[in-house]
Amino acid sequence: MNQLIHEIRRNPLLWLLIFVPVVLVVQALKPEASTLLFVLSVLAIVPLAALLSHATESVASKTGDTVGGLLNATLGNLTELIIALAALRAGEYMLVKASIAGAIVTNTLFMLGASFLLGGVKHHVQEFNRVNARLQAGLLFLATVALLIPSAAAGADSAAAAAFTQELSLGLAVLLIVAYGLGMLFSLKTHRELFASAEHERAGQALWPIGLALGTLGGVTVLVALVSEVFVESVQEAAKSFGMTPAFVGFIVVALVGAAAEMAASFSAARKDRLDLSVGIAMGSASQIALFVAPALVLLSYVIGPSPMSLQFWPGAVVMVLIATLTASLVTAGGRSTWFVGVLALMVYLTFAMTLYLLPPGLR
Repeated sequence: MNQLIHEIRRNPLLWLLIFVPVVLVVQALKPEASTLLFVLSVLAIVPLAALLSHATESVASKTGDTVGGLLNATLGNLTELIIALAALRAGEYMLVKASIAGAIVTNTLFMLGASFLLGGVKHHVQEFNRVNARLQAGLLFLATVALLIPSAAAGADSAAAAAFTQELSLGLAVLLIVAYGLGMLFSLKTHRELFASAEHERAGQALWPIGLALGTLGGVTVLVALVSEVFVESVQEAAKSFGMTPAFVGFIVVALVGAAAEMAASFSAARKDRLDLSVGIAMGSASQIALFVAPALVLLSYVIGPSPMSLQFWPGAVVMVLIATLTASLVTAGGRSTWFVGVLALMVYLTFAMTLYLLPPGLR
């Protein structure tokens, strides 16, 4: 417990934990204050995500490579998963799908691009293990194909096409999870020597004892679930107050909030010339969402959703995910980076953000 208190004292980001009880109190006293609840829930989720990230790394370090990889897959993006589950239960499938696609785009363009920019400003040229980046880009391309096919098949206007799309989505969800598991087997077991540099970087982090890490995971998971309920209930009304489209909220706001802790770690590593770690966080998180979180949500929709959810995304989302994947593949192909490479990736992301913010409702 002393280590947890010390971590909170030394990390200014964790000082925002004060907003966790504040948002719950405001929710109980003024549930109609959607805009205020939205702002408070965002401020509360960010430090909770930071605690989850640190606790997950600590648990994974104690369990060995194979189990550690599974824990990172299930817990590394826990904030995004809990927010998506809350939206899934509420039947907000547009928000769920926008948050999935937005998380992939945010990680591959904003997080990666900003890491290259921040690291490149301090270091003239940086190098990283391109084998890991190539693997993650390949997994992302597979996920993009899985999103493209149901969306293309849905063009036929018939009940049979809708049933086909749902069945296809269910089968693809299983295939994506299998592909992600095989990807972990490849990188953590059969060809782990190719990823040695990334493992070396992770080994140097200050980690918590297993008891503290597990206790933190359990407690913070409950708090994230409570705050996420408030976030999902208030986000649509707050979006209208701020003049934001639902697509912008899911693609940009939810993705940035959920990935706040990972971004902090990625940016810090890049400034310390540990670009292997930055690329691993950005690309690895994106592939986790695409091949594990998204298909898991499809399967869970049969249990907790008002109706089954498919992998049919609106065409603009699929195009953005495809462009983000190709951009990430392009900027990581050489295994070297400079600050201007980061600028290029960020410009693509800002183009998407501007488009979604100005997007008329009828074109979503």
